[in-house]
Amino acid sequence: MLKHVLDVIDLLDRPQTSGELLADHLRSVLAAATGPAATSPTTPTIEVRTVTGDRGSTDFVKVTVPGRAGRLSGGDAPTLGILGRLGGVGARPERIGLVSDADGAVAALAAAAKLVDMHARGDVLDGDVILSTHVCGWAPTRPHDPVPFMDSPVDIALCNREEVSDAMDAIVSIDTTKGNRLLNHRGIALSPTIRQGWVLRVSEDLLSVLETVTGEPARVIPVTTQDISPYGNDVHHINSLLQPSVATDAPVVGLAITAGTAVAGCATGASHEPDIAAAARFAVETAKDFGRGAAHFYDRAEADRLIELYGRMTRLQGRSA
Repeated sequence: MLKHVLDVIDLLDRPQTSGELLADHLRSVLAAATGPAATSPTTPTIEVRTVTGDRGSTDFVKVTVPGRAGRLSGGDAPTLGILGRLGGVGARPERIGLVSDADGAVAALAAAAKLVDMHARGDVLDGDVILSTHVCGWAPTRPHDPVPFMDSPVDIALCNREEVSDAMDAIVSIDTTKGNRLLNHRGIALSPTIRQGWVLRVSEDLLSVLETVTGEPARVIPVTTQDISPYGNDVHHINSLLQPSVATDAPVVGLAITAGTAVAGCATGASHEPDIAAAARFAVETAKDFGRGAAHFYDRAEADRLIELYGRMTRLQGRSA
């Protein structure tokens, strides 16, 4: 996985970076893979879509990796979404180089490269996997407490529309989460599961995956009600880690890439490649287990009981109750 991370960083850490550059790289990974033909009747697809906002443009990259028993192959295995959340991979001309905020995109693209390579070699997962992020080397910055954040050329609602799909039965959202004093640990941390406005208990299955890929006790990032409400409501959010939860009925978990101190999202020289690789490995291992029914994001009976007792919380998604 570290090789894929280094390859992706090399392509992102340049003024000329683009979604098409990353897509070409993923296509080359697919073409170069050797071994027996994949047993799935379909092959991975790689798409790029350029979207322009008030503050510039960004390229959305979407990779779909079919599973042997996924819906794209006529089966019924569940589909996992893996999203790399960020404002931009670069803050030019204000900052030169790859910014800390890029880590989520790097992790998602590295996971995509790994899954594409596995599929081409014949290691096909049970369920489909949809991976999405966006690439912008010239993104703006904005003030945030305790350290500055990266902003995005397009608003978060548009990002959700481009990246969140109704086909996703569950979502892993990966985001650099270093600009806070809530979790002073360098590595990766899991959030509680968010579903339809409810903050549910942390998934035991995903904690096991996290501990397996890191070899350390699992860390859990604290989540508040504010963090799962939509951006633009004039309240503080830890970052965009859990913003996909406002755009889907599926369960969402955040995978935070963290640091021992508060690090600005627009800081350069702040990305730690082994931590990004751990996040990408978590995403791939979760995809393996989720597609075969061995990893559950939440207890459905318990979630239904909460709704029965206390009602729906969809108003926290910006929807009517």
